[in-house]
Amino acid sequence: MADMKQEIKVSFPQELQGGRYANNMNVTHSKEEFIMDFIMVVPPAGAVTARVIVSPGHMKRIIGTLADNVRKYEEKFGTIESVPAPTGNVEVH
Repeated sequence: MADMKQEIKVSFPQELQGGRYANNMNVTHSKEEFIMDFIMVVPPAGAVTARVIVSPGHMKRIIGTLADNVRKYEEKFGTIESVPAPTGNVEVH
C-alpha cells in the first residue's frame, strides 16, 4: 500500500512563538509515557520552562530525529564538543 501523506494544518499560539530556553532537562517515564521537563537553572534555583509528555513510540521517533539533526548540524558546522553535565541534583517540585 502506498504512503498516504496528509497535510495537517498546525496552529502556533502567539505566546509560544518566542520559544522557551532551557539549560537542563529531567526525564521520567512510566510504561505508557515519557515526561520531559525542560528547566532553566540559574544557581541557586531553577524553574521548569516547559513540560512535554509523549508516548514511548513517539519518544523513539524524537530520538531518531534529534540524532539525524545533530549529524546534519555537524556536517555543516563541525563537531559539537561534549561538555560535562551540570553537577548537583535537580529535583522538580
